[in-house]
Amino acid sequence: MPDRGGGPTGPRIRVGRPSRRVRTLLMTLGVLAALAMVFVMFSGFWTDWLWYRSVRYSSVFTTTLWTKIGLFAVFGLLMAAAVGLNIWLAHRLRPPLSAMSLEQQSLDRYRMGIAPYKKWVLLGVTALVGLIAGASATSQWRTWLMWVNGVPFGEKDPQFGMDVAFYAFDLPWYRFLLGFGFAAVVLSLIAAALTHYLYGGLRITSPGARATGAATGHLSVLLGIFVALKAVAYWLDRYGLAVKSSDFKATSNWTGLRYVDANAYLPAKTILFCIAIICAVLFFATLWRRTWQLPVIGFGLMVLSAILIGGLYPAIVQKFQVQPNEQAKEAQYIQKNIEATRKAYGIDEVKPTDYTGRGEIKDAKSQRAQADAAASYRINDPNIVSPTFQQLEQERKYYQFPATLDVDRYNGQDTVIGLRELNLQGVDKRNWINDHFTYTHGYGAVAAKGTETAKGTSGAPEFTESGLPSKGNLGDYEQRIYYGEKTTQYSIVGGPQKELDYEKDGGGQVTTSYEGKGGIDLSSPLNRAAYAVSFSEPQILYSGAIGEGSQILYNRTPKERVEAVAPWLTIDGDAYPAVVGKRIQWVIDAYTTTNGYPYASRTTLGDTTADSLTDRQRAVVAQQNQVNYIRNSVKATVDAYDGTVTLYEWDENDPVLKTWKKAFPGTVKDKADIPADLKAHLRYPQDMFKVQRELLSLYHVTEPAPFYNASDAWQVPNDPTKSDNNAVPPYYLSMKLPGQTEQQFSLTTTFTPSGRPNLRAFMAVDADANSKDYGKIRLMRVTDDKVDGPEQIQSRLNRHDPIANFVRDLKGADSTIKYGNLLTVPLDSGFLYVEPIYAQGRGSEYPLLSKVAVVYGQKIGFANDLSGALSQVFGEEGADEGTTPPGEPPADPDEPPATGDAALKDAIADAQKAYADGEEAIKKGDWTAYGKAQDDLQDALQRAADAEARLKEEAPATE
Repeated sequence: MPDRGGGPTGPRIRVGRPSRRVRTLLMTLGVLAALAMVFVMFSGFWTDWLWYRSVRYSSVFTTTLWTKIGLFAVFGLLMAAAVGLNIWLAHRLRPPLSAMSLEQQSLDRYRMGIAPYKKWVLLGVTALVGLIAGASATSQWRTWLMWVNGVPFGEKDPQFGMDVAFYAFDLPWYRFLLGFGFAAVVLSLIAAALTHYLYGGLRITSPGARATGAATGHLSVLLGIFVALKAVAYWLDRYGLAVKSSDFKATSNWTGLRYVDANAYLPAKTILFCIAIICAVLFFATLWRRTWQLPVIGFGLMVLSAILIGGLYPAIVQKFQVQPNEQAKEAQYIQKNIEATRKAYGIDEVKPTDYTGRGEIKDAKSQRAQADAAASYRINDPNIVSPTFQQLEQERKYYQFPATLDVDRYNGQDTVIGLRELNLQGVDKRNWINDHFTYTHGYGAVAAKGTETAKGTSGAPEFTESGLPSKGNLGDYEQRIYYGEKTTQYSIVGGPQKELDYEKDGGGQVTTSYEGKGGIDLSSPLNRAAYAVSFSEPQILYSGAIGEGSQILYNRTPKERVEAVAPWLTIDGDAYPAVVGKRIQWVIDAYTTTNGYPYASRTTLGDTTADSLTDRQRAVVAQQNQVNYIRNSVKATVDAYDGTVTLYEWDENDPVLKTWKKAFPGTVKDKADIPADLKAHLRYPQDMFKVQRELLSLYHVTEPAPFYNASDAWQVPNDPTKSDNNAVPPYYLSMKLPGQTEQQFSLTTTFTPSGRPNLRAFMAVDADANSKDYGKIRLMRVTDDKVDGPEQIQSRLNRHDPIANFVRDLKGADSTIKYGNLLTVPLDSGFLYVEPIYAQGRGSEYPLLSKVAVVYGQKIGFANDLSGALSQVFGEEGADEGTTPPGEPPADPDEPPATGDAALKDAIADAQKAYADGEEAIKKGDWTAYGKAQDDLQDALQRAADAEARLKEEAPATE
């Protein structure tokens, strides 16, 4: 009978069961907690589905979802089955009686503890490994879709004769299967060994045999499967040599076989494959022999062979065969790499043409005419004038422009354009209603001529579209901007709460209500609850500002939307706006890539596309950062009003795009469907151009010997207008290259020799989508090795006396100098450099164009405008170093020039007046007037010096 009271330990306290009410309450709370967790998980799924349905790309969501579910289920079950089967088999093969030893007596406690729960332990272990394996497999959804939908490239690798699709689509999937197989075997081996040990099949300290025959056979089979998989790995490694990266001479991303790979590693892999097959058979043979002797010997021989044949032998070949005559040995493999790399990056048609590069003034009048027609020189730098747009056209504090504006073409004119997007930081009163209901969109595009400044101003851009609402040359269009690069917050629109459209200049507000179809309906209580959970904002659930017709807008940046509907694309860093028809469309270039193109050297997109202008907003969105094949296969648009995303096929021959179109049918429209007015604004993408220029810095060489020696390696120069030592960005510019009859919208860049500042090459691509030569890259190799490169040109400008004085005077007035884009234009066997120079006065928040510098050969022009600077360079006498002042009125031929003391006095008086004018201009912040005053001062001082020199020469004669 139990002791119910007393005793040495005191009375026992009987704890009663909780009351029915408490149990009911606890059960209810548990059910509610479980339902809450389920709803939290469901809300993420439901809101994603609603978003994809709203943009009419629900097939992307369902295809991706079912692919992930399928991979999770198949590979989760396979892993669970493999591990569970081997645990069950090890249990079935346990010996009937355990040896009487201390080791087994210790294990008895564990066996007895597990015995009542064996099934649950088995299910728990298998479920855990299955969940982990399934979750890991879902990340391979792209690999699976590419394998099952792969389209042939129609190109074969030079070593094995396999279609490139095998390396791009098949090999990654086979490697995943192999890795999964290894993981399954290793986990099964560990689980089986532990089970055998727990039930006495394996013994560590007990006397006698260490393993039963059944355990030996079971584990040997698993080891045999492991070795067989290793044999498969050796066989696949043979093909992997064609896409293997290594450091080799001029490049650290060399891809493909070299001499040692083809003549040592390749036969070694084949031999090791055969050895592994034999070793696997020996392991399987233990089912009958019940001994580890032969398989252990075989496995040892395989390991030794891997060291000797797979490691030592290739090292010997490299040391004693290759290195003594490396250039000759590697020649054929270098040639294969060059050809594959150029083809993979679309630069196989690029052939450098020789160009002297040294400019000389021979026929000033003719060369001036050529200079005027050579390019539409963009003196409004989109990287500098954003604060000017902001100051002059912001209109309201809650609007903003991007830090770097975009360049486009309107009415045949290179145009700098930006959108007036919403900036909530400028809202005076911040609250939930204002942030998400009242201030919901930006308003209007602002555009300016790229080649001119407004007359009668101090260097401000000449706007062709301005005001609020915007008016100008762009015509009538929907100006509300609900989707943009700066629009990252969610908005709730279209319901009972009115939105602020814009404020009138004379006071008063214009309100609006969203009428687009780009949002998700919030009239449903389920949708409201789901978004309240997803956005962690309970007010969405009960706010009276949400009602019939309310829609929620989110995922509002153009790149974010394109990436979501096409998760298989790499997105260019620069989305740019275009007024097309009656709407503003964001245009986004997108790429298909792979890192499995045999023999093609790899590049890192994040590094290759970085330059002095790259920021978070303009960074490439890469699905895989390391690639060795890229095509601009898709042009995408995002409607700035309703967020509609449209994908257009651009490269109709790209097998990677064809593969993804099979995987996601109906998501990409045909190239023929691109509207004509949209095509007029399409251009060659910057990030593609950056990748190609990086590759061409080395792969412009097409012969093995100079490639091996790296005797003509180039580099992209640093941006001379910045101090951060980042690469100079490519520039869009309408220009006429040698051999062309008219200007073409182009994307340009320069090269210098590796480790030297001199100009080595000039590269331009036809960037106009309507041009018959769109995408044609012209590479001009500079044959004169003494031509100044961009950094040297900038240094010359900084040392030039008029510029140095101008900069010194402005800095003395506490003003800031900003150098604009240094444009490079081929002209009459030389290069013409044009650089706008901006001044930002004390107390001013924005820069204004103050001067323009021009360099051609040894001549420098520095004037208030481009025409004046060109006149200095191409004056009738070829004005030396730009000392001729711009805009000086011609002297009256009937008025005799002053001489002697009179000339000196006039010059001194003019200098004093010019100095006083300059001081007055600084006070007013009129930099155009200041620049003219400095030119007048320079001229007066020169005339004074000349007059004084003549007086000294005439003095002896007078005596």
